[in-house]
Amino acid sequence: MTDSARAQPSLARRMALIASGWIAVLLLGGGIALDRSMTSLVEENFDEQISSMLTAMIASAEIGPDGEVFFYRTLGDQRFLEPGSGLYWQITGEGREVFPSRSLWDRSLQVRGDHADESIHMYDSDQFANENLRVAERSIILPGSQTQWWFTVAASRAELDAQIAQNRAILVWSFAVLGVGLMVMALLQIRYGLSPLRRVRDAIQHLRTTGANRITDPLPTEVQPLVDELNDLLEHSERQAEEARTHAGNLAHALKTPLTVLTNAATANAQDLADTTIREVRTMQRHVDHHLARARAVGRRAIGHARTRVCESAEAVRRAIERLHPGARFDIAGNRDVEVAIERQDLDEILGNLIENAAKYGQGTVFVTIDAEPEAEQCVIWVEDDGKGIPEAKRGEIFGRGARLDTGKPGTGLGLAIVRDVVGIYGGTVSLDSSPELGGLLVRLSLPRAARASG
Repeated sequence: MTDSARAQPSLARRMALIASGWIAVLLLGGGIALDRSMTSLVEENFDEQISSMLTAMIASAEIGPDGEVFFYRTLGDQRFLEPGSGLYWQITGEGREVFPSRSLWDRSLQVRGDHADESIHMYDSDQFANENLRVAERSIILPGSQTQWWFTVAASRAELDAQIAQNRAILVWSFAVLGVGLMVMALLQIRYGLSPLRRVRDAIQHLRTTGANRITDPLPTEVQPLVDELNDLLEHSERQAEEARTHAGNLAHALKTPLTVLTNAATANAQDLADTTIREVRTMQRHVDHHLARARAVGRRAIGHARTRVCESAEAVRRAIERLHPGARFDIAGNRDVEVAIERQDLDEILGNLIENAAKYGQGTVFVTIDAEPEAEQCVIWVEDDGKGIPEAKRGEIFGRGARLDTGKPGTGLGLAIVRDVVGIYGGTVSLDSSPELGGLLVRLSLPRAARASG
């Protein structure tokens, strides 16, 4: 099996991977942003609490007669009185004895006295073993004192970290459930969204098993163009098969009479057996050539996307016929860039038959006008000669197989029949008229224009 024939990864898998990737990215990004926001809010609330305690402590402090700080009212939080409670305060002054809360017991907070904090300064500290602290600190000079005092409130981060961890756990579980839910919804959407493709597959299987020739099930708008193209392909295949059967039947019917004549002549030992054989073999050869030309045109048309420049084909045919009719004068004019949707070999055969007939039955002048009717939907080609022309009453007969109006010149009578059939296969037309300029026959050939190449 070639690489192009190998099955590609399924659409469902691709869509699932894309959905899971986007869900993971969005949930991860959203989760990180929400976690940082919630953590910041919890920390800000915690900082506000200890900042309020620090402000209350400063508001309750006064300078005693001995120059030391004292509180004229008791701080409200009971934890300041319980040793190791996790909530501490301390007042430190230059050259003064440290004034700690009872909760510090035999410990003290490390205060950096080399700077002044005019506003509350918040920071984390690990000065106590196994107890991380969140510290609020501010320096101030109290009324009645020249000493710079540092007021400090410290709280254990255990409660803060526990709350952050709890919020983070809730966030993780919530986003995990949300991610699973979104993924399930995405898979259900993929399954439901791709269900029409499975219906198309079932319909094609139905075609193969029941012999139906069309898909008639109503399908969504996005899938219907695919079904329409498939139905067109089926119709095209049926038409080709029917054409093949018709060609085979016509050929068999055409060969039946010559074979019967040959059989009867051979059985009767007719004296003119040789002449009869030659005559009937030529007849069979004409039929075979005619049907082979049709079969080649049908086969090449099935390939599609043919593009042939009419001028190049006409010039090639002219050069070939000039050798057969050296005294003839050929004039090719018109749009030299127009292209038709026909294979080059078939266009050469069409123009070859028409131009050769014009040279053979005319008086020596042949005009070929390319795109003679530019406003027409199809490309119209005129082939004119200066011969006797064909009476209007007999113009329909000339397209029959083997039909010849002038039996004095060599030929098989298949040229115009082949032209008509090949042109019809490509969706064109051919008709006969009188030439207004040369007075002879005018063949009007209408062929489909090639689609314009996309830029």
